[in-house]
Amino acid sequence: MTDQERMTDLIFCEKKMSDNYSIWASECTNTQLRDTFLDLLNQSHKTQTDLFQTAQQKGWYKTIPQAQPDMVQQAYQQFSSQAPN
Repeated sequence: MTDQERMTDLIFCEKKMSDNYSIWASECTNTQLRDTFLDLLNQSHKTQTDLFQTAQQKGWYKTIPQAQPDMVQQAYQQFSSQAPN
């Protein structure tokens, strides 16, 4: 397994754990336990960001370029007409 594959696996694991912590926190009836899940969620997001930035710096995680404002406005107009009333 290459370093890039390991990094990708770590990123996907953190994404899944973030999903789980979010669900568990929202469905938790015990305040202390919910707060613990929220703390874990926050830490998971920080770890995920660190992994993402490292992978991006190494060229292992490509993102799409930022959309131009006119393209954003065009998409907004297209989809806002489809919104339910």
